[in-house]
Amino acid sequence: MGVALHQDVCAAFFDRLRQAPSRALLLDYDGTLAPFTPDRDRAYPYPEIPELVAKIMRNGTRVVLISGRPATELLFLSGIHPHPEIWGSHGSERLMPDGAYQVEPPLPDHQSALQAAASSLHACGFASRMEIKPGGIAVHWRGLSPQQRVPMEAKVRSLFTSAIEDHGLHLLPFDGGLELRAPGKNKGDAVSAILSDFGSEVAAAYLGDDQTDENAFRAIKGRGIAVLVRPEPRPTVADIWLQPPDQLGRFLRDWLTACGAEA
Repeated sequence: MGVALHQDVCAAFFDRLRQAPSRALLLDYDGTLAPFTPDRDRAYPYPEIPELVAKIMRNGTRVVLISGRPATELLFLSGIHPHPEIWGSHGSERLMPDGAYQVEPPLPDHQSALQAAASSLHACGFASRMEIKPGGIAVHWRGLSPQQRVPMEAKVRSLFTSAIEDHGLHLLPFDGGLELRAPGKNKGDAVSAILSDFGSEVAAAYLGDDQTDENAFRAIKGRGIAVLVRPEPRPTVADIWLQPPDQLGRFLRDWLTACGAEA
């Protein structure tokens, strides 16, 4: 079911935020804080977003980035200083503000299947479109025409068939590509783990844009607000829809105001 920007939902949430003894702002990156770009290495945030997030951190909110990217990539892209806690690779990695790092590696059989799939992608000439990450391989086709993308997607799906059917790996579509992942963590698991650090009085929000964020939206239900951030709405379990960058910036400024800070 589609959602709209409901001022009453936002108002009720920010009323709760003002009174809450603890606050958590959980943020996807690509498509949420940063617009999509064909060059993933230049996916920088919308203007003013890094400083707003940094101000929110300085005013008593635990901020966490939860991304499908490897965690270290966000150190160089996000522009948030000092960097917040980052859960990368859909929650398989955790990079703390002090530099402490944890990763959950895939099982040996799953790792072997991922390596075989990577070799097949290389052999078919898809190396420049491939991203290797802990527990997964993503293939990106953003920027390609439909005439280029459709046969490429069909070929990639075919190459991934053995890993899925014979080794139990999962296929994860996302906005602009496909990811082959070993069974394990998803963004919803990351949200649940983070919220387990808080009591029942926490005021929390998760902001995300694509299908990989739906598990996170479900995980935050009953504990906070789920926010879909994208130019156009889509079917989702999120509570509200924000169009970036203007409505996203307004939401973050309202967060600051609710915390008693100057936006």
